[in-house]
Amino acid sequence: MPTMLPSLVIDAVGIAVAFLLMFGLWRMSSPVTAPNGIKVAGVGMAAAVIASFLYLFDVSAAAKPHLPINIGLALVALAIGGGLSWWGGRKVAMTAMPQMVALYNGMGGGAAGAIAAMELFGSRAHGITQLGVTLLGALIGAVSLSGSLIAWAKLQGVLKKPLRIKGQQIINAVVMLFTLVAGLYIIFIEQSGSVPILPMQGLIWLFFGCAMLFGILMTLPIGGADMPVVISIYNAFTGLAVGLEGFVLQTPALMIAGMLVGAAGILLTLLMAKAMNRSVSNVLFTNFGDVAKQKQGAIKGSLKPTAAGDAGIAMRYASSVIVVPGYGLAAAQGQQKLYEFVKLLIAAGVKVRFAVHPVAGRMPGQMDVLLAEAGVPYDLIFQLEDINEDFSNTDIVLVIGANDVVNPSARTDKTSPIFGMPILNADKAKQVYVVKRGEGKGYAGIVNPLFYADNCNMVYGDAQAVMAMMIEAVRGLGLSAAA
Repeated sequence: MPTMLPSLVIDAVGIAVAFLLMFGLWRMSSPVTAPNGIKVAGVGMAAAVIASFLYLFDVSAAAKPHLPINIGLALVALAIGGGLSWWGGRKVAMTAMPQMVALYNGMGGGAAGAIAAMELFGSRAHGITQLGVTLLGALIGAVSLSGSLIAWAKLQGVLKKPLRIKGQQIINAVVMLFTLVAGLYIIFIEQSGSVPILPMQGLIWLFFGCAMLFGILMTLPIGGADMPVVISIYNAFTGLAVGLEGFVLQTPALMIAGMLVGAAGILLTLLMAKAMNRSVSNVLFTNFGDVAKQKQGAIKGSLKPTAAGDAGIAMRYASSVIVVPGYGLAAAQGQQKLYEFVKLLIAAGVKVRFAVHPVAGRMPGQMDVLLAEAGVPYDLIFQLEDINEDFSNTDIVLVIGANDVVNPSARTDKTSPIFGMPILNADKAKQVYVVKRGEGKGYAGIVNPLFYADNCNMVYGDAQAVMAMMIEAVRGLGLSAAA
């Protein structure tokens, strides 16, 4: 096989892969077409992996004796990684999806960092531009790896509370400054040929160590309520790191895929921050969710429990109902029962819609995926800005496992950590039923005065069990009542 042919085939596949990734990402913009978009993007990535083996036909004579071992290691790595991801994708619960996404973000950043490490340790990055881009990709990839692992630990419950120490921001700044100085010193040594203070390998290890330490220190103090934004940030970091290393390797597929993911992640991060009425810097460098240091206004009223069956019957005879899903619905895996109940209401002539807050759940889009998984038609799902004005004209709002996204303190209590955050106006409806497992304060640890309001009743219990009781109550009215 001529030497040029493998390179031409790889370049052609790279262009095709880039197109498949862009088309797949475009299809992922809607829950209706997202499954197909994921498959298209997956085919593209599989093609890129297979095409990469064509590099075997264009290796140096010195590398050829190592080919059998390297090919074997690559195949073993693909088998282990592919097997674990396949198993994890099929077995992971919806409640654990945020942790899984955080972990995969970290692995992507780590892969980009590993590529950079090979280039640096092998002294294959030459020139200020190439060396600078390699180090920048290494920095972002290392931060994404360590930061995503801390995010995973927080979401998994391994780290229960944010870890904050006095002067933490100063410490973070010093670590980042030290990392940048180490990177600039590596560039200086490579370009000047001077004798380094430490061996070059030691400098590279120091650079990576400081970068990963910064990722850990940056993520440890962030509160749980900010995790959706944090996941989005590290998703953007991973994409940027991959794109930069694609530039170093002169691989169009990596460059395009990385920049696409990075741009999408940045846009999503900005949208999430806007949904919380906060800046990204505010998320990263303040103690949001540190309610121990926040004074909360006095709560008026009392909690008023009601039976699930009574709430279900009330919704059967309402004219309009808005359902607000939250993480509790995902935790109980109650989405199928919820949609079964909604179909009964729709069959009885009740106008039912779903209202989704951009930061509901523990990762971007978790509620949209949850409802799509249950088969809820996309035309029944509305985002905050499209439905918020309708709450005041709605008979009943059913809140399932949500807290912070319907907390009116965001509008009225200047001492609340979420003051100023746009919320779903559930409290303005004629009647609100809130399904919760207990009297907890939600993920952000903030008391919700809506639960104590005169127009609100609490339905305690697991969301799936509660929905089953509501279904039974409505069906018990008879076919004529539900027709």
